[in-house]
Amino acid sequence: MITIVGASLAGLTAARELRSLGSDAPITLIGEEPWFPYDRPPLSKEALTDETVGSATAPHAGATGLLTDGEDQSFSWRLGVRAQGLESTADGYLVHTSPGLDLPAADQLIVATGARPRSLIGDHLDGVHVLRTVDDTRAIRAGLTTARTVVIIGAGFIGAEIASTAVTLGKHVTIVEAAAVPAANALGPDIARWATTLHSRAGVDLITGAAVDTLDGDDHVESVTLGDGTELPADLVIIGIGSVPNTEWAAESGIAIDDGFVADADGATSMPDVYAIGDCARPLDVRTGLHVRHQHWSAAVDQGRRAAHRIMGLPAPAMRSRYFWSDQYGHRIQVCGEIPVGLSPTVIEGDVAQDCFVAVFGDPGDPVAVAAVDSPRTFMRARKAMDAAFSRERAACAASGATTQA
Repeated sequence: MITIVGASLAGLTAARELRSLGSDAPITLIGEEPWFPYDRPPLSKEALTDETVGSATAPHAGATGLLTDGEDQSFSWRLGVRAQGLESTADGYLVHTSPGLDLPAADQLIVATGARPRSLIGDHLDGVHVLRTVDDTRAIRAGLTTARTVVIIGAGFIGAEIASTAVTLGKHVTIVEAAAVPAANALGPDIARWATTLHSRAGVDLITGAAVDTLDGDDHVESVTLGDGTELPADLVIIGIGSVPNTEWAAESGIAIDDGFVADADGATSMPDVYAIGDCARPLDVRTGLHVRHQHWSAAVDQGRRAAHRIMGLPAPAMRSRYFWSDQYGHRIQVCGEIPVGLSPTVIEGDVAQDCFVAVFGDPGDPVAVAAVDSPRTFMRARKAMDAAFSRERAACAASGATTQA
């Protein structure tokens, strides 16, 4: 019996991989939402204007659903169920839930409970939203139909993507960001500075180095007050200031938790036969020796596959470099690898001034990271080369035993 706590991309990927590797064990997926697994990246993009997303009745999430026809029959599902505790017994692992379900003990357990958005005081007001779920998208989409002034708190990828959509709908959009250069950690300061120009060119007001003091209004939000006293009118506010891993439900189990479930490079945690994947996991990065949460679509897929291989006692699939993308103002930004602090990029194709380029960090012949805008073919060639190099590096680390320490 295999139980997967978390019915989203990471959990579904692990379940699919187990079946593809020949596992005939019963697999149960527990999901807090009432929906079958669905794709989250579109939620901050086209789903904000596409009424087919979230319009279907549960458990189908409409256009972003991930299941193929009949695939739901391959597994057992417990949807609309929240995990509230984890207990190790002589018969296996018990997951306590709300509402209480009589679930059989699991021989292997995969934890994929994801993360929840950080919020701010005042988020109880009507018109204030975060974005994580298909229901959040539906609420924001409804708000965008009547809102005139939108304030987005946080200029990360989610905030930038929502701003990109909102401004095309004719809204007056202001982004408030605490950092001096938004997205510098993800893109490096040079490319991040280019990305900030997209906001101004689209007519979005970007306020950087600013803190939010209060969200103001009676029942419905009316304004956002900054730390310096500036008051921004707002009838729709979206908070995008990061996330918190969902680990509290297992805190009393004894499993190692430190800003996520601590795991080795293949997802194995401090508890035997318990694996952590996706946004709630903090796996080992074999190159740096650090445990890092990678909250990206590709990481969820890679981690789900690796955990399944580990459970089946099979060699791990090739490890790939970190990859993520963002669609903003008609441009696709793609990044592969870890952009080092203080390392400037070298443009090897295109022109930053023309909003179409490929930039590498480090040796152009063997880069540590690649960033590209609207250059998918060259980027994919570079990504494949980096993945091959990363796989060789990982194999060398595995030979030294570096991947087995959680």
